[in-house]
Amino acid sequence: MITESKLDSICCADQTPAPQSETRPIEGPGADEELAALAKAIGHPARVRILRLLAQREAKVCSQIVGELPLAQSTVSEHLRILREVGLIRSREDGPRVGYCINNEILRRLKALVAII
Repeated sequence: MITESKLDSICCADQTPAPQSETRPIEGPGADEELAALAKAIGHPARVRILRLLAQREAKVCSQIVGELPLAQSTVSEHLRILREVGLIRSREDGPRVGYCINNEILRRLKALVAII
């Protein structure tokens, strides 16, 4: 079993401080495309559940996420890949284990993009 301290070392901690102000625009064609990509990534209930699971604690390894969902490991891995591609989560390998955690910067960006709708 993996302890909380082990999870912290597996997770890729946010190494950049929270930005004081986002410099990218939240309106316009580029922002619309960015919001559409993020919305597509969270457009499946399993991916929303994964984000909620990761929000409950600093990090989880894939097997822990699989244990909390009624899905096959390969399906969970595919959902994790989609979330990782848009940047909503980060991953870090530690030998055979991969730790996952939320990318707070991208989550803040998603919230800002949605807030103006």
